[in-house]
Formats: sequence, structure tokens, C-alpha cells
Amino acid sequence: MHLIDPFDRGVRLDPDGVCFQTADDAERHTYAEVAELSHRIAVALQGEGLGRDAHVAVLSPNAPLAFACVLGIIRADATWIPLNTRSTADDLVALLELTECDALFYHHALGELAERLQGAVDRIRRAVCLDDLSAWMAPAGARAPRPPDDPGHDAFVVGTGGTTGRSKAVRITHLVAELMSLAFAAHMPEPERPPVMAMAAPMTHAAGPICFPVFARAGQVIVHEGVHPGPLLESIAHHRVSRLFLPPTAIYALLGDPLAGSVDVSSLRHFIYAAAPMSVTKLQEAMDCFGPVMTQTYGQAEVPMIATVMTPEDHERARAEGGERLASAGRASLVAEVAIMSEQGELLGPGETGEIVARGNLVTPGYYRDLQASEGNRRPGGWHGTSDVGRMDEAGYVYIVDRLRDMIITGGFNVWPSEIEQLIHGLGGVSDCAVIGLPDEKWGEAVTAVIELRAGGELSEERVKAAVREQLGPVKTPKQVIFRELPRSPVGKVLKRALREEYWAGRSRAI
Repeated sequence: MHLIDPFDRGVRLDPDGVCFQTADDAERHTYAEVAELSHRIAVALQGEGLGRDAHVAVLSPNAPLAFACVLGIIRADATWIPLNTRSTADDLVALLELTECDALFYHHALGELAERLQGAVDRIRRAVCLDDLSAWMAPAGARAPRPPDDPGHDAFVVGTGGTTGRSKAVRITHLVAELMSLAFAAHMPEPERPPVMAMAAPMTHAAGPICFPVFARAGQVIVHEGVHPGPLLESIAHHRVSRLFLPPTAIYALLGDPLAGSVDVSSLRHFIYAAAPMSVTKLQEAMDCFGPVMTQTYGQAEVPMIATVMTPEDHERARAEGGERLASAGRASLVAEVAIMSEQGELLGPGETGEIVARGNLVTPGYYRDLQASEGNRRPGGWHGTSDVGRMDEAGYVYIVDRLRDMIITGGFNVWPSEIEQLIHGLGGVSDCAVIGLPDEKWGEAVTAVIELRAGGELSEERVKAAVREQLGPVKTPKQVIFRELPRSPVGKVLKRALREEYWAGRSRAI
């Protein structure tokens, strides 16, 4: 299959059905209308030699026309380069150069940034503002031929999050994208009616690609320009949203909104969370607020979105059994094998801690033109190393302990920050936190909790230390607690790397 096929299936199922609708109801586009746009865009791209093997970027907030451009790029058999509008200009230039970008679509509100990118990246030979799309694209009625099947061809190339270092460019082939879409459809059925998805998180990341299984059933995508808790909660009720993806930090914001618990969210079937571990305390709060709909997936750009899955039924069963498994990321999905591997390359048994590894066709074939980085993630037996530390229980539930690079070595002991962060999240008044190791003459690294409080939240250093000491012991107790705003990536992840660099600046070593 080709990635355009799920969308074209939706067109055949219900050409007059709504494909995209803005949250404020100002815009509404049927499947037939979006298909027409995608064909006209594809023909125009191909007419300029920007078809197969061309790399075409889209720089825009969530918008129906922007997604129509994505579909046009894919229909032209070119490769989509997603650009996050919250990234810095320097980071965008680096990604465009790394991916050898040939053309750019951009939103008028980002015209100045787009001009800067064009000036900095010589390879870009065509840039089109979405406002000028009608004048540029092929005439009405133009039709691009169905692209040839080539499972190994790149559908899109995505920059990694960069939370632990400089971004790389991950190849997402048509086969990888197909398996991801099929896994979402299989693990998140909605038999009563076609899904209605609220796309509030950036379409350049998980929220964009997971629209394709929605398209395949002629479902609706309700387009939000960003995550604004109150309006998003109202949109769920107004549009009868059945599917929503948000990272945990955005879910925390929803839970803290005055409307949480008072609007009708009974239409929800799958409230998907991923991209970072979620506090068990906050997860239980979300289950109470939104009902039996919480759905976790675990993956990374290299194993996109759904290496493991924890369904609403898994969540409810875990809570009924005492809640321990709510800390897990679920079990291997239908399209991936998942295991735990030792540093020596041996697969480990239940309860043993090691690197989480995955294999199967969901795994990327590699980084774009970076053989060294691609080989760096390969493990014995054809496994892909995620650089995440975890364990698996006897029933196959995977527990993410931490990132390999996040481990703190204090006084000769290895400390994983995630369990300390989970505990701190449960203390109340905490918006988010990061536990890192800071330089210390005595301990080498001193366990340090950096906490961002909610508006009006109160928490003392003494209370944090006492709670950790009581439940986790003295080794894991923070030597200091810092209250401040946390640095974040363009998709909202806490940048521990930036925190470490700030406090380790001027040192001859970083451990």
C-alpha cells in the first residue's frame, strides 16, 4: 500500500462526508473537496519536477489547507518533511539541510520565518504561501496518477525530538506508516460510527500521522490551532469527539482547567497519551475525569507511536487489581516484537532491567543518509535499541524505568530519575518535574529535583525530601530541590539535556 490509500478509501466511502472541520466551525471541507485539492497540488508539484524523491516541507500551525498540502505531497510520491512551528529558526535550517529539502509550503503568519529559511537553505527552489495556493496549483479537475507501490520508499522524514542531543532525521517508509495505521485501527476500534478526532497537538508530530486510520473510515478531523484546555474540552462536547491524542503535560493542563469534570465527554472512546511517561496519580485522575477511555501507546520516531499499547480495558483491569500496572506502557502491539536486553546483548527474563528493544517492520530502516547513527541503534538478533531502560513482567507488560542517558551515578549508586519523579507528581501542586544529577564534590552527582509548580501550588523542599526519603530511601532523596520553570522542546517535552547543560556549564566532564 501507499500512504495515500487510507485517505482515498475515505473518499470512496463518503465523498460528501466532512474530512476537516475547524474547532470554531469556520471552515468545513468534505472528502471530495480535500481530494480535489490534493490532486491539484500533486500535479503542480510533479509539473515542477517535485514528484518522486523530492523532499517537500510544510511550515504551518494545524490548518486544513496545510494538511491538504501534506496529502498532495504524498500523492505526488514526494516525501513530506514536517516542520514544527515552535522550533527555532536555526533548528529548522539544520533539519531542512539534513533532509535535503527541495520545496516549502508555509502559512502566511510564518512568512518572515519562511523567508529566512529560504535564504539559508540554497536547495529550496520553490516556496508557496497557503494564501497563494489557488493561483499556484494545477487547474480544477487535474488528476495525478496513483503512485506506484514501493514499501521501502520514504513517505515522510521526521526530525527526532532532540531532548538528548542534536536531532537526526528518521525515515518513515510507506510500509512503516501502513503498519502504524493498521495497528491503531486494530487496537482502537470504534464500531458504532466513524471516528471523530480532535487534532490539537501539532500535526507535525504524532497527531498528524494518526489521522490516517481516521481517514480510512471516512472519519472527521476537528482541527485546533493548539492545545487550549477550555476550548478543547468544549470542542469534545460540541463535536462529539471520540478520539484525542495529547502528551501527558497537555493532559495535566486539561485536568487543571475549571471546565474539567463539568463538560460532557461521554463521546470519547480513546484518549491517547504518549511521548513521555505519565504520572500514575494524574493518570488515575484522568480516568476519573474522562472515564474508561485512557489509551497509552509507546514508541519513538524510530519505532513510531505504537510498539506497545495499553487499551482502556487494560487500564481498568490494572486499577481493579491494585493499580501497579498503571505504571506500565502496556504490551507489545500487533505490529512489533518488544523485549528487554542486557548490555551483553542477551534477552532478559521477567523482572530484569535492561534496554527496551524492538524489531519488526514497524522499525525504521534507518536515519536519512546517516549510516553510522543507523548502525548505532542495532542490537544482536536484528533488534533495534531504543535507549530506554525498562523491564517486563510475567504477563508481558513493559515498564519504562528511564532513558539510558538520564541515569544518575551518586556515591557509586545508580539512580533512575523516573520513580522519584512519579512520587513527586503525587505530592500535589506540581505541574511537572525533572530529576537530574548535578555536580557535587562529595557524591560526584547530587540527585536534584527541579519542580515547576501549578499556578497557586505550594510545596516545600522539606516536604519533597521527607516524602522521597520515607518511600525510596536516602540514596534517592534529592540533595536539593529547585523550584522554577522547566525548559521544554517544541512538542512540550522537558529538556533534561538543557537543564544539565545549564548547571554543568564550565565543567570538564558531564557525569
